[in-house]
Amino acid sequence: MSSSSVEKIKENLDVEQVIGAYVKLEKAGGNYKGRCPFHNEKSPSFFVSPGRGTYYCFGCGAKGDIFTFVQEFEGLDFVGALKMLAEKAGVTLEEYAPKKSATGESLHDALESATKYFEQNLKDKKEAIAYLKKRGLNDETIAKWRLGYALPQWRHLSSSLKAQGISNDSLLATGLIKKSDTAREDGFYDVFRGRIVFPIFDSSGKVIAFSGRIFDDAPDAPKYLNSPETALFFKSETLYGLNHAKMSIRKKDFSMLVEGQMDLLMCHQAGFDNAVASSGTAFTEGHLLRLKRLSNRILFVFDGDSAGFAAALKSATLAMSLGLEVKLSALPEGEDPADLILKDPEVWSEKIKQSKHVIDFHLDQILAGGADTRQLAKQVEQKILPYVAQIVSSIEQSHFVSQIAKRTGIREEAIWNDLRRIPRGTQGVVSETGVKKEIVEAEVKKRKNYIERRLYGIIFWQESLAEKMIDVTKLRVKLLTFLKDEYLVEKLRLFEKEKEELVFEAEAYFGDVINLEKEIEELLANFEEDILKEQFTEAMMSLNKAESNLDEARQKELLTVCQDIGKRLSDLSKKRIER
Repeated sequence: MSSSSVEKIKENLDVEQVIGAYVKLEKAGGNYKGRCPFHNEKSPSFFVSPGRGTYYCFGCGAKGDIFTFVQEFEGLDFVGALKMLAEKAGVTLEEYAPKKSATGESLHDALESATKYFEQNLKDKKEAIAYLKKRGLNDETIAKWRLGYALPQWRHLSSSLKAQGISNDSLLATGLIKKSDTAREDGFYDVFRGRIVFPIFDSSGKVIAFSGRIFDDAPDAPKYLNSPETALFFKSETLYGLNHAKMSIRKKDFSMLVEGQMDLLMCHQAGFDNAVASSGTAFTEGHLLRLKRLSNRILFVFDGDSAGFAAALKSATLAMSLGLEVKLSALPEGEDPADLILKDPEVWSEKIKQSKHVIDFHLDQILAGGADTRQLAKQVEQKILPYVAQIVSSIEQSHFVSQIAKRTGIREEAIWNDLRRIPRGTQGVVSETGVKKEIVEAEVKKRKNYIERRLYGIIFWQESLAEKMIDVTKLRVKLLTFLKDEYLVEKLRLFEKEKEELVFEAEAYFGDVINLEKEIEELLANFEEDILKEQFTEAMMSLNKAESNLDEARQKELLTVCQDIGKRLSDLSKKRIER
């Protein structure tokens, strides 16, 4: 790939134009600022520099140009981001032009042509439109999601598309036709026949597959039929509706997972536009990791039946093992989201508002059962602690252990003893997914390092000014309350190498701040919180070691340490709320 294409794209697209399509930006001197799309924050710490054509987040350290931004936000590789931006910029990429079949059509072209074909069929099929409207969909939703209809004929789609110059190779590669076992005509037949068709899109809005619901009489046919996996469509990674939901997920800071296409469409139509659905498979690690890039919080909405409940719990367990905050919302028995929204939107909204953390959900169920003390303890061990064990964060585990103890009357020490017998993050792999607790701990350390960077940047910046805005000596003393003197000196020595960049960053971020002291106070509070979290993790590791050595005195001592750190973290949180 020559650099000329990249430069042409950058010439045609301003960095603030590209990023401004995803993030609300405000002018800040010669730069723009907004809330970072790569981590959750209340105050803007994300800066875009038109002069440099780059962005930088002072909160999480995300940085780069328009290509890295699109890669991170859309979950694409460089080539994917290149193609997407080239299209926006009107730049032709000859090197990455898709290989054409003998008839000159790409896979995307074939899928787009099929989508238009299905859309036109639906307009002519009044019964299918009547059915969709009976289910609650309006004209706007039908058009927005490009719903269609497949005629109940064996070769009508393939004949129509081949008349447009699309080859059998393209149709086979996209899963639109299959080879027949019999020697009928040319030996191929249409996959989707007599069905209402739901196009499945990638994150940029291009059609990559289809899902068809049976409409015409076909006793032996499955109710739903999905495209097979292709070069464009991977069921374990594709989420139906993500192209329309991703901005809302970031804005609302949680994603809502439902099961079917009708559930998804009715959710979006009712204003719950952060909903996504899987594409013909259970929610996988790939699905959940894609959602985690947008928000760390996730809500599973499951049908009010045992199968829906079991599926939600399985997915919730996997999500928790990946470090996601998981909530559940149970619908009335026999109801699914689409039907409930149509029947009673207020009940639906209330059910969503009443969603609970998966552990609270189970705890409420157990306490409502009226079990005696012994049975209660057994149920907590069997039904709740396995979920607590899946939580990657030791801090979160400590919170729920305390909560369970308060609500059940079971001693915290007894709960911890039972919990340690369950395989969990502190012992390496959290679950069969292979996600380790160390990953989350590394994220905490990463945030702490960036906060340090900001604090040292302020020190360097202020020291370079003739008239200082703050007492730099006072800031150094505050840092020493958290760090050893030799550590502070070593860090200053390391950051000296990046002094010029740090001064620029500090000036860009804090130059127009009215109350710099308050900003520093917030930074120091975050810094202290991260240090306490590291200390908690170390104490938990020592506690595990003491248990292995059967050292009860040391166990009691370390439990007290953990409780003390937990209290200090709680106090910090309260101070933030008061401020």
